[in-house]
Amino acid sequence: MPSSLILEPLLGLSRSPLSAVFATVPDPRDPRGIRHPLVSVLVIAQAAVAAGARTLLGISEWAADVDREALTRLGIGVHERLPSESTIRRTLAAVDGDDLDRRVAIWMATKVGQLAGRTVIAVDGKSLRGGTPAGGVMPHLLAALHHGCGVVVGQRAVATKSNEIPALPLLLADVDLDGVVVTADAMHCQRGTAISITGQGGHYLLTVKGNQPTLRSQLKALPWTQIPAATTVSTTHGRRVRRTIRAVTAPEWLDFPGAAQVAQVRRTRTVHGRKRIEVVYAICSLDMIAAPPATVATWLRGHWSIENALHWVRDVVFDEDRHQLRTGFGPHVMATLRNTAISLLRLAGHPHIAAGLRHHARDSRRAVDLLATS
Repeated sequence: MPSSLILEPLLGLSRSPLSAVFATVPDPRDPRGIRHPLVSVLVIAQAAVAAGARTLLGISEWAADVDREALTRLGIGVHERLPSESTIRRTLAAVDGDDLDRRVAIWMATKVGQLAGRTVIAVDGKSLRGGTPAGGVMPHLLAALHHGCGVVVGQRAVATKSNEIPALPLLLADVDLDGVVVTADAMHCQRGTAISITGQGGHYLLTVKGNQPTLRSQLKALPWTQIPAATTVSTTHGRRVRRTIRAVTAPEWLDFPGAAQVAQVRRTRTVHGRKRIEVVYAICSLDMIAAPPATVATWLRGHWSIENALHWVRDVVFDEDRHQLRTGFGPHVMATLRNTAISLLRLAGHPHIAAGLRHHARDSRRAVDLLATS
């Protein structure tokens, strides 16, 4: 479905609970014999995941134990029959994962703010190892994460026999990029990506590595030693990291769409006396007045944290890579529910997701409250 047909009604739901967004999701099932409304299945699955359910069986067990009076706050009647594990499995496998992602992302985008005067989002991908069918291709999802609050503001499946590069413009097509800064790793340092982002009114900060050898060589050859540097030092968990960033206005001869400045970041990491040095280069469409070197360094560091803020949480806290749902859109939809649970918990003031899940697992009414008041 075109995003324009989704956007208008969901903007009107921006002050409504998530259950109202779920109510707009098209039901792909044959209407004959439907016993459980799609919105009820989605609401129950989302609340259960927010309470720590890792599997479809865990979702059905949560539904069996939930306070039925509390569920009425989500529009599920006291006497409404609750779905079984098999019903949840079939239903989630049939829901269009990309469509669900777009609807949730549009609603979620109204909940987040800015970082250093701008909205900054990181884009990165993750494979769903447990969702690989026998002899099939491992599902791969590209997600957009808000730097400031760790909220997922978009996700899209990467097409089979493709990669993340063509998927990124499709993901960002549903995001209002006016004034937004998009950070991405070296894979996305592509001319087409830069044109797509700036064409929507956004800005980019892209890492330059070996996949762009000519561009990297050009940046490496700049007289960095003659450029003033900004340095920060952090010490955590026995590690000492010294970060030095230098930035310069993009040379006129640099052939990259929209490039306004280039930067060099030198990281010196010392662990137990052993030192490791890494030098990376980045290219940004904002000039040095709009994005001073210290700000660029903050955005780069924020992008690198997406692994811990999202992918690590899904892998370790939700045990995603061992989840054996392999049918239809099932792996994709479950990833969306996990993303949404992570986002809702952070918005509710739970920076530590594992602790937030335990908190909501101790009382089924808490997960219901989380959705009802979101």
